[in-house]
Amino acid sequence: MSEKRRDQKGRILKTGESQRNDGHYMFRYTDIHKKRRYVYAKTLEELRQKEADIQRDTVDGIDYAAGEMTVIELVTRYMNLKRSLKENSFRAYDSVINRIREDPFGQKQIRHVKLSDAKSWFVSLHDRGYKQNTIGVMQCVVRPAFEMAVDDDILRKNPFKFKLSDVVPRDAYVRTALSREQQEQYLQFFMEYGGGSYYDDVVILLGTGLRVSELYGLTKSDLDFDRRCIHVRRQLSRTANQPYFISSPKTKSGIRTIPMTDTVYMALKHVLKNRASPKVEMLVDGCTGFIFFDKAGKPKVAMHLENFMRGLQRKHPWALGGDFPKVTPHVLRHTFCTNMQQAGIDIKSLQYLMGHSNASVTLDVYTHTDYNVVKHAFDQVAANL
Repeated sequence: MSEKRRDQKGRILKTGESQRNDGHYMFRYTDIHKKRRYVYAKTLEELRQKEADIQRDTVDGIDYAAGEMTVIELVTRYMNLKRSLKENSFRAYDSVINRIREDPFGQKQIRHVKLSDAKSWFVSLHDRGYKQNTIGVMQCVVRPAFEMAVDDDILRKNPFKFKLSDVVPRDAYVRTALSREQQEQYLQFFMEYGGGSYYDDVVILLGTGLRVSELYGLTKSDLDFDRRCIHVRRQLSRTANQPYFISSPKTKSGIRTIPMTDTVYMALKHVLKNRASPKVEMLVDGCTGFIFFDKAGKPKVAMHLENFMRGLQRKHPWALGGDFPKVTPHVLRHTFCTNMQQAGIDIKSLQYLMGHSNASVTLDVYTHTDYNVVKHAFDQVAANL
């Protein structure tokens, strides 16, 4: 009868167990794919705990070895399977992947990620200055990635199945629609303090509810002055890593036709009158004849107006008063939606104008009200009672 193998302390080693010259322990096993695998541990107790985990996973059909992949490897595998995302979404998710790759959590083996680890990671991100919205985008990537690992029998549970607001406080900037008085004040401020080159842009956004990338995606063929309407068909964008490119509106409902008010009509006519006539019109993904140009004679993109509005309000803070809300192109969109709702337009028509795929977004996110509006509506109804 052969003598049983023992470690340096004289303890009997089981089948597959061995001790290396450096004192560490190793266990050899065959995974569910019939492939030879090895695990290592500093102590025999730690090794046998891993053996127990392996045995349990094998019985349950869980791929223990696959659990050694890191968080960033799992996320990358998940994103490589995504083919239906729009280009803008891919860029947003690419930024998320880079954040995970640079974070120590991204190098953690997925089988070692517990619910408390996932929550602690999000809390640490918030403590480092990340807003809840940013962390929410990260959860939109890691949660389905881990769910894929569960479906692939790599993990038993998804540690990211929890409500983010239970862990990270709501701290998003709340956009506030401008009142009638504030709209007039802001337009006056824009003219007086050097916003002339963007004044028409602001007027059009305020009178149409367009997304700024939709505004700058307009070409001359999209304007029908006879019928007084604007055909919204695309968005024009540019990034630091990518030149000009065309993308479809945010949703299918984003392709729409918007009527021109007299103010918008005049603003668009003014833009075309002052539009530079380049020797060669820029061609972007088959589209040409863009309406809005910057000082360099190139089509404007969202960052042009966003940076200008931010800088103008920061440069002349006293002109609007300290309590004046921060104004962005999206605040103008909010304001248009609220103006339409308060004027009495029906929700389905407003949903169409905003290019929303769901009326709940129109109601819950973009419209605002106050006592005076409610009082006016109440008085109109009460008069008919």
